[in-house]
Amino acid sequence: MKRDFLLAAEGVNKSFDGFKAINDLNFYMDEGELRTIIGPNGAGKSTFLDLITGRTKPDTGTITFGGSTNLTGLNEYQIYRLGIGRKFQTPSVYLDHTVWENVLLGLEGSRGVFDSLFHRTTKAQKERIAEVLETVGLSHKTHDLAGSLAHGQKQWLEIGMLLAQNAKLLLVDEPAAGMTDEETHKTGELLKSLAGKHTIIVIEHDMVFVRQIAEGRKVSVLHQGHILCEGAVDVVQNDEKVIEIYLGRKAREK
Repeated sequence: MKRDFLLAAEGVNKSFDGFKAINDLNFYMDEGELRTIIGPNGAGKSTFLDLITGRTKPDTGTITFGGSTNLTGLNEYQIYRLGIGRKFQTPSVYLDHTVWENVLLGLEGSRGVFDSLFHRTTKAQKERIAEVLETVGLSHKTHDLAGSLAHGQKQWLEIGMLLAQNAKLLLVDEPAAGMTDEETHKTGELLKSLAGKHTIIVIEHDMVFVRQIAEGRKVSVLHQGHILCEGAVDVVQNDEKVIEIYLGRKAREK
């Protein structure tokens, strides 16, 4: 009997002007899993997220979501409606609106900025917003403008907006970039707390952060658009190919 994965990429290829960004990529994720993807710059990490979200289309191969839905034939909005949400490295929040309003705008079924902000909010919506703000640690910032938040808090708010969307699959691109050590640790604890209820892919370079969130979980190493190695973080860090291609390169750059 064929196993159903929440996300399965099989035989995926993508080239840009002759450069093979994704090369015969096979990738599988179980529902509720938190998977960290590491790899050097140009390994194809962001391109892979672009392919999942429909921002770009593969040349060949399939990407299946929920066991049966082929994402390669859908546009970005259709994929978003399936419950796939992406958080880019730079926070994308509504700076001139309050933290509460940002989460309101992210709610599943939101009708757009004007309709969401000027229609009566239901009791269920208010309870959901409060729940999301509690989860991401921003209850005390409810009425503050998003533009006044610290960098880490903006990242948490954007994650909260994805939770409000009720995303089944969260794609999180370098969440620790630009954060203080304290913010980085809090972000790691937040992502770990969401695993199980949500399926999460994290793209990350900070190996201290990777060790925090990947303990007891699988890490995938991407190199030249292909899975080089997968396994526990200790196994990956001690793999000779990974040391040479990724970790070794970082050591030489220091």
